This record gives sequence, structure tokens and C-alpha cells, in this order.
Amino acid sequence: MALLNILEFPDPRLRTKAVPVPTINDELRQLVNDMLETMYNANGVGLAATQVNVHQRLLVIDISENQDDPRVFINPEILSRDGVEVREEGCLSVPGFFEEVQRAEHIRVRAQDQHGQSFESDADGLLAVCIQHEMDHLEGKLFVDYLTDLKRTRIRKKLEKEHKDRGDEPRYPQKSSAPAI
Repeated sequence: MALLNILEFPDPRLRTKAVPVPTINDELRQLVNDMLETMYNANGVGLAATQVNVHQRLLVIDISENQDDPRVFINPEILSRDGVEVREEGCLSVPGFFEEVQRAEHIRVRAQDQHGQSFESDADGLLAVCIQHEMDHLEGKLFVDYLTDLKRTRIRKKLEKEHKDRGDEPRYPQKSSAPAI
């Protein structure tokens, strides 16, 4: 297994819409394992392939306390949503920032697992939030898109400053291309 590089906002590659996974094979299963290792190493509970610069419809989630219940969603689609929940969210691609976001309280999702088996599942609470958050990544959206322009700009500027202070070369434009939602 290998640790993958997680793209950080405002990197424009995070705005790429993911394409369906055409074939579930050993190479994809290795990517799943690498994504899980990367997510656990970063103390996250979810990771979309877009965040590691692989623009395919794949996400991994593990909301368990002991990081022992990984879930894999290949070519996921939300079939239904109901209710409203506001919950504080963070993101591995927007490190160190947490803001309240409104999402559906209950969802029904259809996907395939890493063995190619199709499944449908109902989710609520943190799992529903995670699925919606990670699926947004597959559409080129980030949780900062749900914030005001002012908050999004402040976050972008702080992250750009952190990169500059560390000596990282910016790999992205200095202006955010994030659409207001």
C-alpha cells in the first residue's frame, strides 16, 4: 500500500468532475487500499478519488471509532434524500477548517463495492453527511462552496499563506474559481 498526495483547496484539479469507473479490477482495488491507508493516515473519515487526483467515481468512508469498518462506493448515486441536517464539516482537502453545512438528513445510495457487487443502502447521521460530502467531490464541489464568498476567500487566503510559509510552490491559481452555491 502507498500513501497518496491529497490535493488542497484551491487546487483546480479538485474542480474536475469524475467519470464512471469502467472496470473493477486489481488496479482499482489497489487504489481503494491506498485511499484507505491515506485516509486513515490523515485521520479522516472519508476520501474521494478526486482528492488524490484520480478523477473516477470512487470514494471510501470509515466512520467507526476504531477505523475498522471501511466502506467502498464505486460509481455511487444518491437515489433519494429527505430531511435537513446542519452539521459541522471539515475536509482533508481544506485542512484545519470546520464550518456548518446543511445537507439531507437521510439518503438512499446505490453503488458497487470493490468486488463489483451492486448494493443499495440507507444512511443517516454522520454516514449520510460523509457520503454527500464525498459525492460532492466527485462533482467538483467542496464544502467551502456552501459557505459565503467572504468565508471561502478567507480560507483560500489562509491556505495559500500556509503553503507560502512552508515554501510550497502554488500549484493552483491565486484566485478561487469556486462557484457560489
